[in-house]
Amino acid sequence: MKKEDLETYFDKLWPICRSITGDGLRQTLEILREVIPLELHEVATGTEVFDWTVPKEWNIREAYIIDPNGRRICDFKVNNLHVVNYSVPINKVVSLEELKQHLHTLPHLPEAIPYVTSYYKENWGFCIDYNNYQDLEAGEYQVYIDSELKQGSMTYGDLILPGESKKEVLFSTYVCHPSMANNELSGPLALAFLYHKIANLSQRKYTYRFVFIPETIGAICYLHEHGEYMKNHTQAGFVLTCCGDAGPYHYKRSRRGSSTSDKAAEHYLKFAAPNSIVRNFRPDGSDERQYCSPGFNLPIGSLMRTPYYEYPYYHTSLDNKSFIDFDALWESIASYFHIIQLIELNDFYRNTLMYGEPQLGKRGLYPSSLTHESPRDFLDRMLFLLNFCDGSNDLLDIAEKYGADMLSFKKPLEALVEKGLLEKV
Repeated sequence: MKKEDLETYFDKLWPICRSITGDGLRQTLEILREVIPLELHEVATGTEVFDWTVPKEWNIREAYIIDPNGRRICDFKVNNLHVVNYSVPINKVVSLEELKQHLHTLPHLPEAIPYVTSYYKENWGFCIDYNNYQDLEAGEYQVYIDSELKQGSMTYGDLILPGESKKEVLFSTYVCHPSMANNELSGPLALAFLYHKIANLSQRKYTYRFVFIPETIGAICYLHEHGEYMKNHTQAGFVLTCCGDAGPYHYKRSRRGSSTSDKAAEHYLKFAAPNSIVRNFRPDGSDERQYCSPGFNLPIGSLMRTPYYEYPYYHTSLDNKSFIDFDALWESIASYFHIIQLIELNDFYRNTLMYGEPQLGKRGLYPSSLTHESPRDFLDRMLFLLNFCDGSNDLLDIAEKYGADMLSFKKPLEALVEKGLLEKV
């Protein structure tokens, strides 16, 4: 997949009215299956999953308001954010006073249509930009929402990419928001394209689990079905969201705070993006709060650009194609792949000759001459590995002590292993 394909698939996915259930969710997953071969699953309405219940399936065909002058406003076909997601069907005439009880707006962003949901309480409503809200005249308004709530199911997709070990790295993203760019489409696009980079690795130490779910209820359903296995097999993992704008990187640690995910992500950012921001885990945000709930406590972090809540267009119609940067999104994919390479390479090694320094010269590993012009980097890295590979430091620890990207130790490591000077613990 090429960088140009990101925009192609963005345009395919953008118009769809997604929600936590329904045909928009299924259509989204079917389009993503053109990029990543997901297996799709259905969870029936009414299924009990821990403290939650899978809600009725919601679908919508049309919605609008006709004002006293006969003009159609808040038209779902113009922007699907105009309707409160999960609105029940309605067709009635109301006064402006009654209508305002069902209107949502953002005075601080007068040109933005807010994104509002009512998943677990049956209600109806419309969202309107504040400029148009102020122009509403007294009189009668016809409100029309052609939607349905029915016994159905919730859809999600996943894929297991096998590796040498049953130990897993989890990647999870959500596919339940309607037409928003950074908050919605950046995550699934990044993960679908990242899949190809990981699938093309000539050798995979870990098994990779890719999960595309509706936020919150989807993660809870997934953990209800797979959580015990994941609890025993997840080595690292990340939730992908808000990774398509041009802001600096932000990394949110796992609840554990020092997991393989955290060490690898923070090591990468230290050398590749020194202006990045690292934060401790908080039980808010996206599905990391489900994966990191105390009963599971999985090692799941999240590498983002500008986090949810922190850019003004979050959950509004202004989070659109003009807000994201496809170059930055492509770079985010590359950053995640670099972190995966760190996780794949990271391990514990032991020096097989720990009493005194092994003689590198007789093994062809010491340079024939050391001059001002002859770089010592390769030799220095070998000496660091031989000294600190005592079985108690992993490669990330050693690279941190040295002060360089761990991937720069790959060739020195391979040379020492080949000569029998290092062995994997």
